[in-house]
Amino acid sequence: MWKEKSIDMQSFDEFKISNQLQYAIEDLGFENPTPIQEKAFPVVMSGKDVIGIAQTGTGKTFAYMLPILQGLKFSKQVNPRVLVMVPTRELVVQVVEEIAKFSKYMNIRVEGVYGGTNINRQKEALAQGTDIIVATPGRLYDLVISRAVQLKAVKKLVIDEVDVMLDLGFRFQLNNIFELLPERRQNIMFSATMTDEIETLIQDFFRGTEKVSVAVSGTPLENIDQSCYSVPNFYTKINLLHHILKDKEVFKKVLVFVSNKKSADLLYTVLTENFKDDVCVIHSNKTQNYRLRSIEEFEEGVHRILVTTDVMARGLDLDKISHVFNFDTPAFPENYMHRIGRTGRAEEKGSAILFFTEKEKENKEAIEELMKMEIPQHDFPEEVEVSKQLTSEEQPRVIEPDNPHKRLDEDAPGASFHEKKEKNKKTNQGGSYRRTIKQKYKKPKTRGDKNYNQRNKKKKK
Repeated sequence: MWKEKSIDMQSFDEFKISNQLQYAIEDLGFENPTPIQEKAFPVVMSGKDVIGIAQTGTGKTFAYMLPILQGLKFSKQVNPRVLVMVPTRELVVQVVEEIAKFSKYMNIRVEGVYGGTNINRQKEALAQGTDIIVATPGRLYDLVISRAVQLKAVKKLVIDEVDVMLDLGFRFQLNNIFELLPERRQNIMFSATMTDEIETLIQDFFRGTEKVSVAVSGTPLENIDQSCYSVPNFYTKINLLHHILKDKEVFKKVLVFVSNKKSADLLYTVLTENFKDDVCVIHSNKTQNYRLRSIEEFEEGVHRILVTTDVMARGLDLDKISHVFNFDTPAFPENYMHRIGRTGRAEEKGSAILFFTEKEKENKEAIEELMKMEIPQHDFPEEVEVSKQLTSEEQPRVIEPDNPHKRLDEDAPGASFHEKKEKNKKTNQGGSYRRTIKQKYKKPKTRGDKNYNQRNKKKKK
């Protein structure tokens, strides 16, 4: 199966890396590697297949890119030598930017490709040649099939957020891409959780995979202050959120997670009435340019509040998020961990606040069981109005006994068309001459043999 690796390093000086990488690290202000970076560096450098498990916000991107860049020499070849696959378009943009920072003093070409944009421009960019390609699986496969890029020179394959890849249904596309890659390559996978699907993927495609792990999924990050409120319904949650977010000094940069796109749009509309230009929203129905612009403006401080679905819960590195609100309680406890991991990054303090209804209480308890701790609960503020308005999902379903929703069989409506009258049952059977001759002689008379039928008649006599 795989072996766990343990190693102790105290600073980047102990890594045997080039001066160019050292200069980039100094520019970024990094002093000491994170635990996942310490453990992953020697294993990735060794050329072995590796699966890295670490909490979100612990520097996984740098953990695999530092050793890859150290071993990547200058080349003029057109086809990429390193392939990095990520689940979302936003992650492609972010990883490309991160690699550009790491390789600031190196002559490395990096190209990002993803759906939702003009594929022809991406083809033109790839035709110029690249060393590292960062891609979403769907767009990459389209480019390979159209012969815009060849993967025969790939020596290192990285699958970042591999558990999300499998959750989003990319297994089939990953299988297709594996078949197009050279057999002799290094496989590097990173994830925040270790699932059964990942184990199956490893068993099916990889051999001798070494595991490096620095935290069990579900371990709460110590620098995140967690709390929760019991709230009766959706619109009361909005009232409570509005009440809390009035304090702009404390709640400087806020992420609000909701369960679906419909709720995101509804919450955005209501918050905009009170906070105007302070709010932005992103989810998978928004165009790519809209999503990237919203993230950029949120990062630059143009907007203070970002409402989003779980598309933002994984991988994206947003700086200095002061608070994360779980507007709803996620059904899967791991998703809660990924959400709150957007705050308290890079050893900074962060806060996570959870709203839960009576129906969501069971989900909250599952989260607490995963973390092996109880989330402290605040009293509901008296000054916040408890709304009587309910969403369509929250409204009780009343079935009237005299007006049932489902009809009984005897009450079901009949056929759409009545029975045809006898005169309307006639069908077109061809000319009467052919029908009469056929019935009399069993075979129609033909032009080729006018005496055929008469000869037949004599024989029968």
